[in-house]
Amino acid sequence: MAANDVKRQSVGSRVATPKLGSQGPGDFDTALPKAVGARVKLTTASPSLTIEGTVFTVCPVTNLIAINTAKNASSTNGDYHLIPVSRVASFSILSLNARAESTSATPNFADAQPAITPVDSKTLKAREEAAIRKAREQDAKRGKGVGKEGQDIFDALDRTLPCRWADSTIVVNDAVLIAKPYRLDDCSAPKDKQDALARVKKVLENERKKLGDRAGKPGTGVAKKGG
Repeated sequence: MAANDVKRQSVGSRVATPKLGSQGPGDFDTALPKAVGARVKLTTASPSLTIEGTVFTVCPVTNLIAINTAKNASSTNGDYHLIPVSRVASFSILSLNARAESTSATPNFADAQPAITPVDSKTLKAREEAAIRKAREQDAKRGKGVGKEGQDIFDALDRTLPCRWADSTIVVNDAVLIAKPYRLDDCSAPKDKQDALARVKKVLENERKKLGDRAGKPGTGVAKKGG
């Protein structure tokens, strides 16, 4: 009884590690998944192509095999090819990876070249939160119903002064208000913020002039008086 158990274990060990050389069509389903990390040469059908490289992974869900044809398979800069298993006409295992040669265990992601490192979920979560925060900040910088000129003026001012929207009014430094249509005469501020008002008006005048020059029209931003 014990002898039979030893025999079965021995057979199992031989099956776990793929054999070198050409693999028959009947071996594809069992040999390909066990060839992760091995150097292989395969030929596809329709169209006929010959590819040599290291098996990165074999996906049983999509039935795709990923092969890295780069000379240095351990490098992170690989040259990967995705091939449907159904298109593999023949393949042969040229060499096994070091782990497969030294153990009877079935190759898995630990054998992948380049190595697959653990995913840092905390870092991913932090990146996600940062991306959401940035998207919200960008959205807050977009005026609602202010027109292209109003948005251009906001963007120009925001490059040098902290700005935010309050409905369709531009708020600069939490002190100066610029109402539609965003001319110098549309600027206002409390009595104790007149210095800030003068500075914002100067910046607004310069920015409107730049915008006007680009559009080929005057851009002083001073309201015309009726006569």
